[in-house]
Amino acid sequence: MNPQVSFFRYAVVGILSNSALYIIYLTATGLGAEPKIVMTALYGLGVLQTFPFNKRWSFGDKGPEGAALMRYSFAYASGYALNYAALVAFAGYLHLGHQYVQGITIILIAGYLYILQRVWVFARSRAAVGDKDARKQA
Repeated sequence: MNPQVSFFRYAVVGILSNSALYIIYLTATGLGAEPKIVMTALYGLGVLQTFPFNKRWSFGDKGPEGAALMRYSFAYASGYALNYAALVAFAGYLHLGHQYVQGITIILIAGYLYILQRVWVFARSRAAVGDKDARKQA
C-alpha cells in the first residue's frame, strides 16, 4: 500500500482512538485517579481496539493474524514503556503537568509506532503478498 495512504489511514485511526482515550484519561485523572494507572489501563484498551483497523485498513495486511498480533504487541509494549518512562520522568521528577506530558507523548509515540508498523509489524505480510502478486504476473 502507498505509504501516504497508509499514513493517512493510520492517522485517522489514531486520532479517533487517541482522542477518545485522552478524554477518558483527563476525566479519570481529574476525578483523582493516578495518571500512570489510568494510562496503563487505557493503553491496553487502545492496543486491542486499533489492531484490526491498523492491520486491515491502515496497512492493508492480509497475512495471518497471530504473527502480526505478536509483533504489534511487542511494538506497543515498547511504546508503553516509553510512555510510562515519560510520565515518570517529566511528570514525576520534573513536576510538569501530567496532562501535557501525556498529550505530547501520545503524538510522539504515535509517530514511533507508525514507523515500527510500517517497517516491521506488517512489513512481512506485505512482502509475502507482494511475492504472491509477482508470481501471478509471471
